[in-house]
Amino acid sequence: MAGQIPPQFIDELLARVDIVDIIDARVALKKAGKNLHACCPFHNEKTPSFTVSPEKQFYHCFGCGAHGTAIGFLMEYDQLSFPEAIQELADHVGMTVPTTQNVSQSPQQKNLYDLMDKVSQFYVHQLQTHPDRQLFVDYLKTRGLSKKTVEMFGIGMAPDGWDNVLKTFGSSQAQVKQLLDAGLLIKNDTGRTYDRFRHRLMFPIRDRRGRVIGFGGRVLDDSTPKYLNSPETPIFHKGTELYGLYQAKKQNRKLERVLIVEGYMDVIALAEHGITNAVATLGTSTTPDHLKQLLRASPEVVFCFDGDRAGREAAWRAAENALPMLGGNQQLKFMFLPDGEDPDSMVRRHGAEAFESEVLHAQNYSDFFFTWLTEKVDLSSMDGRARLVEITKPYLKHVPAGVYRDMLEQRLAELSQTNIATLNRHIEKPASRLQRAPKKQTLATMTPLRLAISILLQYPILAREIDDTASISSLQLPGVNILKELLETLHQYPHLTTAALLERWRDRENGAHLEKLALQSLSLSADELKHELLGIFSQLQKQAKEQRRIYLESKPLSELTEAEKAELRLSQK
Repeated sequence: MAGQIPPQFIDELLARVDIVDIIDARVALKKAGKNLHACCPFHNEKTPSFTVSPEKQFYHCFGCGAHGTAIGFLMEYDQLSFPEAIQELADHVGMTVPTTQNVSQSPQQKNLYDLMDKVSQFYVHQLQTHPDRQLFVDYLKTRGLSKKTVEMFGIGMAPDGWDNVLKTFGSSQAQVKQLLDAGLLIKNDTGRTYDRFRHRLMFPIRDRRGRVIGFGGRVLDDSTPKYLNSPETPIFHKGTELYGLYQAKKQNRKLERVLIVEGYMDVIALAEHGITNAVATLGTSTTPDHLKQLLRASPEVVFCFDGDRAGREAAWRAAENALPMLGGNQQLKFMFLPDGEDPDSMVRRHGAEAFESEVLHAQNYSDFFFTWLTEKVDLSSMDGRARLVEITKPYLKHVPAGVYRDMLEQRLAELSQTNIATLNRHIEKPASRLQRAPKKQTLATMTPLRLAISILLQYPILAREIDDTASISSLQLPGVNILKELLETLHQYPHLTTAALLERWRDRENGAHLEKLALQSLSLSADELKHELLGIFSQLQKQAKEQRRIYLESKPLSELTEAEKAELRLSQK
């Protein structure tokens, strides 16, 4: 899979990305000499053994053996595929992944993306030119939306009628099938095919790359449903997508905070008033996939809910889904609106400054968590406090080990008027993902060839000291081809870091072996390692010459070419 993205693009991507920024946004790092460290996010530990090297652009845990590049970290921590991790890093530094070799997009998906874009433009054009557009134009004006905001979100109009999209885009059976696959048409039990969206204000839903993947449609009369979303399709999955996230990232170079609101108009109304960091789920509660996506985009997420019972229950569902993601460098908060208010009405009535003030004073996750649970018990009685511990236990076991979990347990101990020692006897700890750390070799036990490869992986700049790779080409020795390829790669691309080198071997037979050598402790200075490398290479050259001499001597003299005879005479001197 990795080979389908040009290696030169991955080289450049890793040269622009700083692994420290990527990891520190998810796991709080502290300076430790020339490196940074933290408690490992991949297994439970109290003492930090997780190290990040800015020089090598590589991370390694001495406890469980987890290691890798910025790409590998995103794949493990955020559970992304290789193409998704590449896309995430590219978005982070403003690069565009080559579309000619898009590894994550099938021909069917590409066709659907193209179709959805054309239909989105069709809806926009209808809002601008259709004879019945005035009703929709007037509605947008009554909501106080400017032309700029309407254009920012690509708002359009689906005219009344059963077959506007069908007639415009379905001139063949293949095209009709595409429209059905995209969720733009409905086929009923009698076999009749017609437009899904009719006489509705249309809101295109974009993925994080800005591609239209679905639509939301709002009626302006008493028809039902009031809001209608696209169904699940090959390119649209409402449990993973967020309305407005693309626009929020486009409007803010760095998203310091993301606000989750209920609907399209809330996102759009806030943007009209200059609050461009709001997103909305698509008719579902906030899922773990939504949260992962948001916490990758911003260090702080604020949930904005109605203050009634339904709003607080929705907030609790979001809080439950967030449990495995607590801790690290992110913060989750909850903002509850006054009765009868939604973000749209509140920002129009009180203004952006007052709304932002409410956001800043949102309730911390831990306060909401314990408020919700303590309302169910009587803290004035021992029985009630014991009950609090029992109902909290199932939730705490999902919180990752670390400072935040320890502090939640401390707070529970205070509320239940007990102590940590007592709690620890009754609260289940999260399952450890401890792996066996790789066995370490010493320099004395490493073969010279492995040592040379390890030196080049960890100090790529030393490749410039060797310019004659052809002299070892004939050497029959396991691993010599890897050494030769490393040298040739570094001669062609001298800027490569340890991380970039290892990514070039991702998914190859020797990739895991090279990762181990990149982690080998080299207890020598850079100057000493340079002399070590030159000495090893000189020895390999001598071995290559000796092997060649023995090979030529083993052949009958009559079978040697004149060039080989001259080479043999020279080697015997």
